[in-house]
Amino acid sequence: MSSASRSDGGGAAPSGLIHGSCVAVGGQGLLILGPSGSGKSSLALRMMASGATLVADDQVQMRCEGEDVIASPPPRLAGMIEARGVGLLHAAHVSGVKLRLVTDLSRPETDRLPPQRHIPVLGRALDLVLGCGNPHLEYALLQWLRGEGRVG
Repeated sequence: MSSASRSDGGGAAPSGLIHGSCVAVGGQGLLILGPSGSGKSSLALRMMASGATLVADDQVQMRCEGEDVIASPPPRLAGMIEARGVGLLHAAHVSGVKLRLVTDLSRPETDRLPPQRHIPVLGRALDLVLGCGNPHLEYALLQWLRGEGRVG
């Protein structure tokens, strides 16, 4: 996550551009991380089919506002998402969404009831869900965002 942890100097709030995708549910943003080909855009498309709204695909611009990390699309990619084997698609999108959750598609969750995990994003600790190989991941993430987090 260090690529997203730079500061523009002069006391400016931290900002950065990261390789990933982002969707929003009820104004709450989900940052989707993973290596190329891990399914970031596919997960975003599945979540969009269930009511999420695209924020950004392939690259996510992030900045800090107070204690929040705000996600937006880079202007040249706004409103576009890649569907592997289909091409680039236009999509309604939002900008300036508060990130509330991160999922990492490069790491599987081995615990049935995992501990609450966190990941630093621009110096802020965000909740983390490990997602590689989880067949119901999009549904759990949608519920997490709709239900204001997890119990306990």
